[in-house]
Amino acid sequence: MTHQYELMVIFDPEVDERQVAPKLDGFLKVITADGGTIDKIDIWGRRRLAYEIRKKNEGIYAVVNFVATSEATNELDRQLKLNEQIMRTKVLRAEEAIAQVAAEAKRSEEKAARKAAAPRKVESAEKAAK
Repeated sequence: MTHQYELMVIFDPEVDERQVAPKLDGFLKVITADGGTIDKIDIWGRRRLAYEIRKKNEGIYAVVNFVATSEATNELDRQLKLNEQIMRTKVLRAEEAIAQVAAEAKRSEEKAARKAAAPRKVESAEKAAK
């Protein structure tokens, strides 16, 4: 049974950005050989990392959307993790990715609502003290 997946890969910043797409294509042959399809490859380019990985502050990000079996996806992830030029990988089923984005948006909204409500509480406390 096939599922929709999203893969995020962070390449070592020392990799030539022009080599990212050909390298990814090599790894993605695992998916196409098993009958899966590659829907979209989005190379974000060099970005600052949220935290240091292998004493590096930057990485080259790429996001791939594809349809494949779980076996092919596991093999792809295994091969990516064995490669020295790849610092991190994250594979999510599309349903999980959508749920994560929705949950993060909800948390942001709740945080903004709490922040907006906080000054009002201080004002009403000041009025009560007078």
